[in-house]
Amino acid sequence: MHDIQGEYDPRGVEVDEVGIAGLRYPVLFQDGTISERGVAEISVTVRLQADRRGTHMSRMVALVHERLQVFEPRDFAQTLKAGAAELDAPAISVTLSMPVAMVTSAPTSKLESMSVHDISVSGTWQDGECRMTTSVTSEVTSLCPCSKSISDYGAHNQRSKVTLSITGDEDDLYPLNVADAVEIIAGSGSAPVVPLVKRVDERTLTMQAYDHPVFVEDMAREISVACRSRGLVHRVHVRNLESIHSHDAVALVVG
Repeated sequence: MHDIQGEYDPRGVEVDEVGIAGLRYPVLFQDGTISERGVAEISVTVRLQADRRGTHMSRMVALVHERLQVFEPRDFAQTLKAGAAELDAPAISVTLSMPVAMVTSAPTSKLESMSVHDISVSGTWQDGECRMTTSVTSEVTSLCPCSKSISDYGAHNQRSKVTLSITGDEDDLYPLNVADAVEIIAGSGSAPVVPLVKRVDERTLTMQAYDHPVFVEDMAREISVACRSRGLVHRVHVRNLESIHSHDAVALVVG
Protein backbone atom coordinates (compact mmCIF):
# COMPACT_ATOMS: atom_id res chain seq x y z
CA MET A 1 0.00 0.00 0.00
CA HIS A 2 1.09 3.57 -0.63
CA ASP A 3 2.87 5.17 2.36
CA ILE A 4 0.95 8.43 2.73
CA GLN A 5 2.80 9.47 5.90
CA GLY A 6 6.08 9.08 4.03
CA GLU A 7 5.09 11.53 1.32
CA TYR A 8 7.19 14.64 0.72
CA ASP A 9 5.91 17.81 2.40
CA PRO A 10 6.85 21.03 0.57
CA ARG A 11 6.16 23.49 3.41
CA GLY A 12 9.57 23.04 5.02
CA VAL A 13 8.30 23.14 8.62
CA GLU A 14 9.73 20.72 11.16
CA VAL A 15 7.23 19.44 13.75
CA ASP A 16 8.81 19.49 17.20
CA GLU A 17 6.58 16.76 18.64
CA VAL A 18 3.97 14.51 17.08
CA GLY A 19 2.64 11.18 18.26
CA ILE A 20 0.22 9.52 20.64
CA ALA A 21 -0.94 10.44 24.14
CA GLY A 22 -3.27 8.89 26.67
CA LEU A 23 -2.57 5.28 25.64
CA ARG A 24 -3.47 2.98 28.56
CA TYR A 25 -1.57 -0.28 28.59
CA PRO A 26 -0.80 -3.05 31.11
CA VAL A 27 2.73 -2.72 32.48
CA LEU A 28 4.91 -4.56 34.97
CA PHE A 29 7.16 -1.95 36.61
CA GLN A 30 10.39 -3.44 37.99
CA ASP A 31 13.32 -1.51 39.39
CA GLY A 32 14.94 -4.05 41.72
CA THR A 33 13.04 -2.86 44.80
CA ILE A 34 9.48 -2.59 43.43
CA SER A 35 7.58 -5.03 41.24
CA GLU A 36 4.15 -3.64 40.43
CA ARG A 37 1.57 -4.62 37.82
CA GLY A 38 -0.89 -1.98 36.69
CA VAL A 39 -2.33 -0.07 33.78
CA ALA A 40 -0.04 2.78 32.81
CA GLU A 41 -0.81 5.87 30.78
CA ILE A 42 1.76 6.29 28.04
CA SER A 43 2.68 8.91 25.46
CA VAL A 44 5.12 8.55 22.56
CA THR A 45 6.17 11.49 20.39
CA VAL A 46 8.88 12.10 17.81
CA ARG A 47 10.40 15.09 16.08
CA LEU A 48 9.23 15.03 12.47
CA GLN A 49 11.56 16.13 9.69
CA ALA A 50 10.52 19.14 7.64
CA ASP A 51 10.19 17.11 4.44
CA ARG A 52 8.00 14.34 5.91
CA ARG A 53 4.23 14.60 5.76
CA GLY A 54 3.58 12.46 8.82
CA THR A 55 4.82 9.89 11.29
CA HIS A 56 3.70 6.28 11.71
CA MET A 57 1.68 6.24 14.92
CA SER A 58 0.83 2.54 14.70
CA ARG A 59 4.53 1.84 15.14
CA MET A 60 4.39 3.75 18.43
CA VAL A 61 1.70 1.44 19.78
CA ALA A 62 3.76 -1.51 18.56
CA LEU A 63 6.77 -0.12 20.43
CA VAL A 64 4.74 -0.03 23.65
CA HIS A 65 3.42 -3.54 23.09
CA GLU A 66 6.81 -5.04 22.32
CA ARG A 67 9.09 -3.15 24.71
CA LEU A 68 7.16 -1.55 27.55
CA GLN A 69 4.91 -4.27 28.94
CA VAL A 70 7.80 -5.05 31.27
CA PHE A 71 9.33 -1.71 32.21
CA GLU A 72 12.76 -1.56 33.80
CA PRO A 73 13.92 2.06 34.13
CA ARG A 74 17.61 1.29 33.70
CA ASP A 75 16.88 -0.32 30.30
CA PHE A 76 14.88 2.63 28.99
CA ALA A 77 17.71 3.87 26.73
CA GLN A 78 17.49 0.77 24.56
CA THR A 79 13.75 1.28 24.12
CA LEU A 80 14.21 4.90 23.10
CA LYS A 81 16.95 4.10 20.61
CA ALA A 82 14.91 1.27 19.10
CA GLY A 83 11.87 3.53 18.80
CA ALA A 84 13.84 6.29 17.10
CA ALA A 85 15.26 3.78 14.62
CA GLU A 86 11.89 2.16 13.89
CA LEU A 87 10.26 5.55 13.32
CA ASP A 88 13.29 7.01 11.49
CA ALA A 89 13.09 10.01 13.82
CA PRO A 90 15.85 12.43 14.89
CA ALA A 91 14.36 12.58 18.41
CA ILE A 92 11.85 10.61 20.46
CA SER A 93 10.16 11.09 23.83
CA VAL A 94 8.29 8.45 25.84
CA THR A 95 6.43 9.06 29.11
CA LEU A 96 4.92 6.35 31.30
CA SER A 97 2.78 7.15 34.36
CA MET A 98 1.19 4.76 36.85
CA PRO A 99 0.54 4.26 40.57
CA VAL A 100 2.66 1.90 42.65
CA ALA A 101 1.82 0.55 46.11
CA MET A 102 4.16 -0.02 49.04
CA VAL A 103 3.52 -1.65 52.39
CA THR A 104 3.41 0.77 55.32
CA SER A 105 2.98 0.12 59.04
CA ALA A 106 1.04 2.15 61.58
CA PRO A 107 3.48 3.68 64.10
CA THR A 108 2.17 2.07 67.30
CA SER A 109 -0.17 -0.79 66.45
CA LYS A 110 2.16 -1.88 63.60
CA LEU A 111 -0.87 -2.80 61.49
CA GLU A 112 0.06 -3.02 57.82
CA SER A 113 -1.68 -1.30 54.93
CA MET A 114 -0.75 -0.13 51.43
CA SER A 115 0.30 3.40 50.54
CA VAL A 116 -0.06 4.35 46.89
CA HIS A 117 2.41 6.67 45.19
CA ASP A 118 2.18 8.08 41.67
CA ILE A 119 5.20 7.73 39.41
CA SER A 120 5.99 9.19 36.02
CA VAL A 121 9.04 8.27 33.96
CA SER A 122 9.86 10.45 30.96
CA GLY A 123 12.73 9.63 28.63
CA THR A 124 14.11 11.41 25.57
CA TRP A 125 16.64 10.48 22.91
CA GLN A 126 18.00 13.23 20.70
CA ASP A 127 21.36 14.12 19.19
CA GLY A 128 22.58 10.66 20.17
CA GLU A 129 22.00 11.23 23.89
CA CYS A 130 19.44 9.82 26.34
CA ARG A 131 17.99 11.56 29.38
CA MET A 132 15.33 10.35 31.78
CA THR A 133 13.36 12.06 34.52
CA THR A 134 11.66 9.98 37.20
CA SER A 135 8.98 11.76 39.23
CA VAL A 136 7.46 10.37 42.42
CA THR A 137 4.44 11.97 44.08
CA SER A 138 3.68 11.04 47.68
CA GLU A 139 1.80 12.49 50.65
CA VAL A 140 2.90 13.57 54.12
CA THR A 141 1.31 15.47 56.99
CA SER A 142 2.52 19.00 57.69
CA LEU A 143 1.78 21.09 60.77
CA CYS A 144 2.14 24.86 60.61
CA PRO A 145 4.92 26.31 62.83
CA CYS A 146 3.21 29.72 62.89
CA SER A 147 -0.12 28.25 63.99
CA LYS A 148 1.63 26.33 66.76
CA SER A 149 3.53 29.40 67.92
CA ILE A 150 0.54 31.75 68.21
CA SER A 151 -2.10 29.33 69.53
CA ASP A 152 -2.84 28.60 73.17
CA TYR A 153 -3.30 24.96 72.20
CA GLY A 154 -3.30 22.93 69.00
CA ALA A 155 -2.16 23.90 65.51
CA HIS A 156 -3.62 23.43 62.07
CA ASN A 157 -2.24 20.65 59.93
CA GLN A 158 -2.97 19.22 56.51
CA ARG A 159 -1.93 16.69 53.94
CA SER A 160 0.86 17.77 51.62
CA LYS A 161 1.43 16.44 48.11
CA VAL A 162 5.13 16.27 47.33
CA THR A 163 6.62 15.55 43.93
CA LEU A 164 10.31 14.74 43.67
CA SER A 165 11.75 14.56 40.15
CA ILE A 166 15.22 13.18 39.48
CA THR A 167 16.97 13.48 36.10
CA GLY A 168 19.65 11.08 34.93
CA ASP A 169 21.68 10.71 31.75
CA GLU A 170 22.79 7.64 29.83
CA ASP A 171 25.65 7.00 32.25
CA ASP A 172 23.07 6.60 35.03
CA LEU A 173 19.48 6.98 33.86
CA TYR A 174 18.00 5.96 37.22
CA PRO A 175 20.19 7.36 40.03
CA LEU A 176 17.44 7.19 42.69
CA ASN A 177 14.89 4.39 42.86
CA VAL A 178 11.24 4.95 43.72
CA ALA A 179 11.46 3.47 47.23
CA ASP A 180 14.34 5.80 48.16
CA ALA A 181 12.47 8.78 46.72
CA VAL A 182 9.45 7.91 48.86
CA GLU A 183 11.70 7.68 51.92
CA ILE A 184 13.22 11.10 51.26
CA ILE A 185 9.76 12.63 50.85
CA ALA A 186 8.50 10.96 54.04
CA GLY A 187 11.38 12.46 56.02
CA SER A 188 10.45 16.02 55.04
CA GLY A 189 7.04 16.24 56.71
CA SER A 190 5.73 16.56 60.23
CA ALA A 191 4.35 13.01 60.21
CA PRO A 192 3.54 10.29 57.69
CA VAL A 193 0.18 9.70 56.06
CA VAL A 194 -0.95 6.15 56.95
CA PRO A 195 -4.06 4.50 55.43
CA LEU A 196 -4.87 2.19 58.37
CA VAL A 197 -4.59 3.60 61.88
CA LYS A 198 -6.13 2.74 65.26
CA ARG A 199 -6.63 5.21 68.08
CA VAL A 200 -3.19 4.52 69.52
CA ASP A 201 -1.68 5.38 66.14
CA GLU A 202 -3.78 8.53 65.81
CA ARG A 203 -2.41 9.70 69.13
CA THR A 204 1.16 8.97 68.06
CA LEU A 205 0.80 10.67 64.68
CA THR A 206 -0.93 13.73 66.13
CA MET A 207 1.79 14.27 68.71
CA GLN A 208 4.56 13.53 66.22
CA ALA A 209 3.22 16.21 63.89
CA TYR A 210 2.92 18.69 66.78
CA ASP A 211 6.54 18.05 67.75
CA HIS A 212 7.81 18.51 64.18
CA PRO A 213 6.16 21.60 62.62
CA VAL A 214 7.24 22.49 59.07
CA PHE A 215 6.41 25.19 56.55
CA VAL A 216 6.00 24.29 52.88
CA GLU A 217 9.37 25.99 52.38
CA ASP A 218 10.97 23.72 54.99
CA MET A 219 9.85 20.59 53.18
CA ALA A 220 11.09 21.73 49.77
CA ARG A 221 14.46 22.74 51.20
CA GLU A 222 14.87 19.57 53.25
CA ILE A 223 14.30 17.34 50.23
CA SER A 224 16.64 19.45 48.10
CA VAL A 225 19.38 19.15 50.74
CA ALA A 226 18.99 15.36 50.71
CA CYS A 227 19.27 15.33 46.91
CA ARG A 228 22.26 17.69 46.85
CA SER A 229 24.10 15.45 49.31
CA ARG A 230 23.73 12.63 46.74
CA GLY A 231 24.71 14.77 43.78
CA LEU A 232 21.29 14.42 42.15
CA VAL A 233 19.82 16.73 39.51
CA HIS A 234 16.39 17.34 40.99
CA ARG A 235 13.16 19.31 41.12
CA VAL A 236 10.99 19.44 44.24
CA HIS A 237 7.40 20.65 44.24
CA VAL A 238 5.34 20.76 47.43
CA ARG A 239 1.65 21.63 47.69
CA ASN A 240 -0.04 21.94 51.07
CA LEU A 241 -3.77 21.23 50.85
CA GLU A 242 -4.48 23.88 53.45
CA SER A 243 -7.08 23.10 56.09
CA ILE A 244 -7.96 26.62 57.34
CA HIS A 245 -7.26 28.70 54.22
CA SER A 246 -9.21 28.98 50.98
CA HIS A 247 -5.98 28.55 49.05
CA ASP A 248 -3.15 26.02 48.96
CA ALA A 249 0.47 26.80 49.74
CA VAL A 250 3.16 25.78 47.21
CA ALA A 251 6.93 25.76 47.03
CA LEU A 252 9.40 24.79 44.30
CA VAL A 253 13.15 24.13 44.43
CA VAL A 254 15.22 23.18 41.38
CA GLY A 255 18.73 21.92 41.96
